[in-house]
Amino acid sequence: MEPVQSAARTARAADAIVTRLRAHRVQRIFAVAGESYLDVLDALYDAREAIEVVTCRHEAAAANMAEASAKLTGRCGVAFVTRGPGLAHASIGVHTAQQDATPMVLFVGEIAREDRQRRAFQEVNLAITFADLAKSVLQIDQPARAAELVDRAFQLATTGRPGPVVVGLPEDVLGEAAGASLDAPTAIVAPGPAVQQIRAIGERLSAAREPLLWIGGSGWDQGGIDALRRFASAWSLPVVTSFRRKDHFPNDHAGYAGELGFGAPASLLERLARADLLLVLGAALGDVETGGYRWLDRTCSAARLVHVHLDPQTPSAVFPAGLALQADVNATAAALAELAPAAAASRWSASTRAAHDEYLAFVRPVEVAGPVNLSIVFGKMREALPPNAIVTNGAGNYAAWLHRFFQHREFRTQLAPGSGAMGYAVPAAIAAKFAEPEREVVCVAGDGCFLMAVQELATAAAHGLRIVFIVVNNGSYGTIRMHQENRFPGRKLGTTLRNPDFTQLARAFGLHAARVERTGEFAAAFAAARAAGGPALIEVITSIEDIAPGRRLAAGATA
Repeated sequence: MEPVQSAARTARAADAIVTRLRAHRVQRIFAVAGESYLDVLDALYDAREAIEVVTCRHEAAAANMAEASAKLTGRCGVAFVTRGPGLAHASIGVHTAQQDATPMVLFVGEIAREDRQRRAFQEVNLAITFADLAKSVLQIDQPARAAELVDRAFQLATTGRPGPVVVGLPEDVLGEAAGASLDAPTAIVAPGPAVQQIRAIGERLSAAREPLLWIGGSGWDQGGIDALRRFASAWSLPVVTSFRRKDHFPNDHAGYAGELGFGAPASLLERLARADLLLVLGAALGDVETGGYRWLDRTCSAARLVHVHLDPQTPSAVFPAGLALQADVNATAAALAELAPAAAASRWSASTRAAHDEYLAFVRPVEVAGPVNLSIVFGKMREALPPNAIVTNGAGNYAAWLHRFFQHREFRTQLAPGSGAMGYAVPAAIAAKFAEPEREVVCVAGDGCFLMAVQELATAAAHGLRIVFIVVNNGSYGTIRMHQENRFPGRKLGTTLRNPDFTQLARAFGLHAARVERTGEFAAAFAAARAAGGPALIEVITSIEDIAPGRRLAAGATA
């Protein structure tokens, strides 16, 4: 068979898809190639100067990279995978995007239309499979509608509560002739708050004795974050951030009071309970950030809760709000920054200073049983890195050390899955370095988390990405081991890990590598890794006894 000559062909549905990707200013896609969408890969070849295709080694990593890229840049992330096993692997990234309200479009190559409902090779019903994971599922069954449906996918992913949209690409459609519109996509402006609503917030603040500003969620931009900081400073407000959204407010700010999520200190929970006004911007008030829905009382929350969120279904969904606003958080922050601070602010300024002092006390190093103290390690890491460095992590107890003892000073410096997905840190770091090549990127992963995405070291090495990968190795699925020891002491099963030599593994991929077995060794190892000409890895050996900050396994427990 003669190869297709791209220059002489009629525009295909695949060409229309790529044309719309360019119209939506997509600069990079993450992909694992599949024969089911070869026509799209061919169309992307013609667009290779405008759209970079990052070849990944696993579909879960491709989807995670797309999600992390969107989280970091604020632009819709894009991934391409093939049918059956490919889309199943990618589903974890879709789940993270749904949980974290991240705009993302996953394109899935599919079987031919005439083979549906025949149990064809790798056949999967996308609509059924992603009914609960994705915000929407679309099928491009008619080549003439390819451009229209790509536009709709981006619109759905980015408007309202952002989320993942899955687009099916039947292989027999992609090569068929289709026109492609060159019109620019229509911008949809999110609603801003009404003047009277902002005035009402000001009145409630003026009447408060001990208010608390609570921020989180997705959809923020730098302008909104800057306005938020001005507002909080002018009103002397104490500020808390939601789980894995610490970079939404500078942690060294005099009003920063800490993060609400796993491991929140008792002093912060007491402050939350005392607050007579909770001004919540963007946070969904979900499971983790409300301590399993226990830190707020829904029977009396309306008396003190003001909730601003772009999704109309989120405010008052669990905790009734006395004032609920469906509004863009950036526009709301900008409007609040224009409010002249009331004299009432002096009533709580001392409490705000005390809140920050409590936070500073919480992030002081703690004692550990083993020779490596992660509370000091992550403090040293923060001291060495510039404020705009990006730090990524996945899931596991190691992340509790990172979140507590590493302070974020600028917006979009934290990439972490609110969904609690393991295997996220490595692909997120790679996506971050592609998006921000001039910024330093550090990946922190546990031994279990790291091995779920270790193959992507090949991707980092292939592109010479200067990323420092830190693997915290305690030989265990630490979080599960902690709960296992609590519930069934001395009956360890399924949580011990027999790991490879991570330094040798990294060198096999061509990385610079070092091992840290004592706290004092970290600073020099980190400096050498940062100075390496490409990706580098540091294996940090920790004791299983140091299961969480200030917490050890039960007496007599062994690894």
